[in-house]
Amino acid sequence: MNSGSSSQKTALFEVSHAADTDPIAPLWQSKIQWDGKKESVTIKNLQGAKIEKESSAGDQQASIEAMLRELWDGKTAVLQSPSEISVAGHRIVHGGPKLTLPAIITPEVKQTINEVATIAPLHNRAGLRGVQVAKKLLGEIPQVAVFDTGFHRTLPLAEIVYPGPYEWYEQGIRRYGFHGINHEYCAHRVARLMRKDISSLKIISCHLGSGCSLAAIEHGESVATTMGFTPMEGLMMGTRSGSIDPGILTHLMRTGNVQSEQLDETLNHRSGLLGISGVSSDMRDVLEAIKSGNERAKLAFDIFVHRLQAGIGAMAASLNGLDALVFTAGIGENSPEVRLTACEKLGFLGVRLDEKKNSTANADICISGEDSAIPVYVIGAQEEWSIARECARIGLPNS
Repeated sequence: MNSGSSSQKTALFEVSHAADTDPIAPLWQSKIQWDGKKESVTIKNLQGAKIEKESSAGDQQASIEAMLRELWDGKTAVLQSPSEISVAGHRIVHGGPKLTLPAIITPEVKQTINEVATIAPLHNRAGLRGVQVAKKLLGEIPQVAVFDTGFHRTLPLAEIVYPGPYEWYEQGIRRYGFHGINHEYCAHRVARLMRKDISSLKIISCHLGSGCSLAAIEHGESVATTMGFTPMEGLMMGTRSGSIDPGILTHLMRTGNVQSEQLDETLNHRSGLLGISGVSSDMRDVLEAIKSGNERAKLAFDIFVHRLQAGIGAMAASLNGLDALVFTAGIGENSPEVRLTACEKLGFLGVRLDEKKNSTANADICISGEDSAIPVYVIGAQEEWSIARECARIGLPNS
């Protein structure tokens, strides 16, 4: 269960042991998307049965419960009863300083997740809601929490500690990093595709979706990343600003009588692609608006790519080299325009795309040219599969 602030993605896997790195197809998968007053639901199984519907948004927990019941009672059912499910896994965005490794969910683990919910309130509370729904419908089966911050536990202190008062660090204000589940998966996946040992590689993973972050990965460990104490730092995103001068915020509070709640709303929900373009938080809509001559949409695209290029350069510097560049997640996998434009200024790293491969790329494919010193890959995000693997490793009986 991958519970987000505005979406719920769920998948059912049949795994009898700690599976290999290569992903397997889910027997059943679903997605609920909440967009303002609208709720969109897509459910499908491996046999091809499918449900697609839209309705007015109602109670989110009730919608998730109804969606899960489709597993054993509905057009897409693949189970006879919920008792066939052995373990439930959850993506938890923030584990704080204590929870860095996947863990069986106990009352103590739930309490710790709740304690750090003030840092990522929408995401952590959504994750706990998923735990509650699973317990209600599936009973007392083991539940496993997999933390988006966990992969970044290897960050060096110079990357973790902010250059404010040292007391901040002592109070837990530090860089945590996010999207770690997918960054870790992508690093291992690209090493496998390159037929090289991950311990020998320096990889930059570009997770570009509604939320965006980069990770510099050396010897299979995260050594630098763009998101920080919260998922707001770093790159420009769909509705989040990414990094800005903090003096802007103190200026607005002094001169505009702006409260912290208003700043939070602006930075998280009215900035980024949406805030600059005035069109949409969706890169596809921004690109369509550019074709129609919308100058603000073009500016939004240019800022997005400019910050992405700068971030990739910084990650390469932290690695002191580069062996592979990876694009993943919604924009990373589906926008050849972003990939091409971003790579245009990376020739100094030896990056050159094959424009034909790039324009027709599917997941898990190399899109760099033969003359490129650095291979560039598109890797399909596999957060649900990664969670399933951790469930098989620590949550299944006798695993």
